[in-house]
Amino acid sequence: MVKAYNGALILADILLLILKILYYICESVYKFFVPAEEKSVAGEIVLITGTGHGIGKELALRYASLGATVVCWDVNQESNEETVNEIKKTGTAAAYAYQCDVSNREEVFSVAERVKQEVGNVTILVNNAGIMPCHTFLDYTIDEIKRIFDINVLAHFWILQAFLPSMIEKNHGHVVALSSLAGINGFPNLVPYCASKFAVRGLMEAISEELRTSSKGKSLIKFTTIYPYMVDTGLCKKPKIKFPSAMPLVSPGQAASRIIQAQRCNYREKTVPPFWLLCNLISRFLPDDALRCIIDFCDSGVEADS
Repeated sequence: MVKAYNGALILADILLLILKILYYICESVYKFFVPAEEKSVAGEIVLITGTGHGIGKELALRYASLGATVVCWDVNQESNEETVNEIKKTGTAAAYAYQCDVSNREEVFSVAERVKQEVGNVTILVNNAGIMPCHTFLDYTIDEIKRIFDINVLAHFWILQAFLPSMIEKNHGHVVALSSLAGINGFPNLVPYCASKFAVRGLMEAISEELRTSSKGKSLIKFTTIYPYMVDTGLCKKPKIKFPSAMPLVSPGQAASRIIQAQRCNYREKTVPPFWLLCNLISRFLPDDALRCIIDFCDSGVEADS
């Protein structure tokens, strides 16, 4: 009798699980055709790393135009000040420039404390800074590999440790991290870079799940991971594109617009352009040899730096 009762409970739980899965599938399909309304960022304090040029600079300018207070971090003080001066000329929002080597944990915590005292608690954090040396694997030096992981991965840990506590305390905030398509698929001449971007993906998935479970589902802090295709920022010194009209480099402005849209719509993951995420999901159902045929046909990536 007890066994039959327990069996009935298990069956009921399984049926409930199936119903929940079907519900969330339908919800996902609905959201695909009817995108979520973009939430306001006016009055939020947005900290962006790597704002001296490229995507980071465009993000700073666009968040400022939306009424957010922008905190700009870059190791290059001169270019960082130029970004802040451009924002100030528009008169749209307050902007602050801080020089910071994000790979240095002590410096991150020191500058973070200054930000808290001079600006306030950061509510939107965009970990954008990154480097991308392109060599064949055996041509990377020890220092290059360490530097890639210091900036592309460990910096995320130090910055999260500095700013996440205040978000948790207020149960309000959004963390955005830039991974890459190279954080979904491996590419030749980018082995350490790919490994670093795969690490960012794992970090974001794990910390999001940890907060969800530790708060028993009550955490309102959002996490968004972005996977850009090759962006024309100068990092891709020798891009290899077989079909440039169909697969052109993404401009920093285009990338910034997509990133901000993903953050404002609370997307958990987004590729730039968006179709790459669907392409990746479909490709994972293919046999390995079939997938390699597609990769060989597209023949895109980066050449090794000379």
